[in-house]
Amino acid sequence: MAVDQATPDTHARQLAGLDALELGGGTRGGLAPRIWGRVWPMVLAVGMVVAIWQAVVWAGFWPDYVFAGPAEVVPVLGDRLTSGEYWEAIGVTMRRAVTGFAVSVLVGLVLGALVSRIRVLRAAFGSLITGLQTMPSIAWFPLAILLFGLTESAITFVVILGAAPSIANGLIGGVDYTPPILLRAGHVLGFRRLQLYRHVILPASLPSFLAGLKQGWAFAWRSLMAGELVVIIAHQSSLGERLYYDRELADSAGLLATMIVILIIGIGVDLLFETADNSLRRRWGLQQVRN
Repeated sequence: MAVDQATPDTHARQLAGLDALELGGGTRGGLAPRIWGRVWPMVLAVGMVVAIWQAVVWAGFWPDYVFAGPAEVVPVLGDRLTSGEYWEAIGVTMRRAVTGFAVSVLVGLVLGALVSRIRVLRAAFGSLITGLQTMPSIAWFPLAILLFGLTESAITFVVILGAAPSIANGLIGGVDYTPPILLRAGHVLGFRRLQLYRHVILPASLPSFLAGLKQGWAFAWRSLMAGELVVIIAHQSSLGERLYYDRELADSAGLLATMIVILIIGIGVDLLFETADNSLRRRWGLQQVRN
């Protein structure tokens, strides 16, 4: 009897030890160490890029007016970031990005949901969606300009075509890898069609769908930058328009300053997606706790 009573306690201690081993055996550190652990690799990477950049400038492959160095670009960047007109250009670009991406999410969600569950649509459009995803966005602009002229609608059209297929494929992939046992459990609970999608399929597809959203944003941002370089709209200053005129005026420092702003915006949005991904992983118990 004593052996029988001791066995559950022994098993409990063993399982607790395995759980601690799986979770890394530690607890979260303070806020400051965690922030520093996240920031210093970025600072190191920026320092390395600036050092390589300056070394290329010193090598003299191009004249200064073609390829400006950090010493010339940083003051120009500071001047532009203190200009209200420059912030208006950033605002126009971000408005176009958010609008195009929001419509892309809606289109991709509907398209992915239909194609993933209806076999006829999968056979008809599955490969087409992948083909659209791999097509360069710049190739759509001649058609977009013919259809909509040199307007904002032409840019939005290409942004949607660039982003929606990636979002749809992300959802399709998530649905395809939904464990059958979850579907059977949903049927046992009485879920049918929309209820099954809402309570079982979509939650199970979230990791793949989030990856599709992240990739879709990358395609949308690249399509938008290409569009603003090609479609110059009067009285609507944007980051792409700034790049265009800096190139026309051979203003290398201004061009590189705007490219840095575009890069920073892209990194900022990527950090938002990474935060959402980490939150999802913690909710699903997939993220290890580190010291």
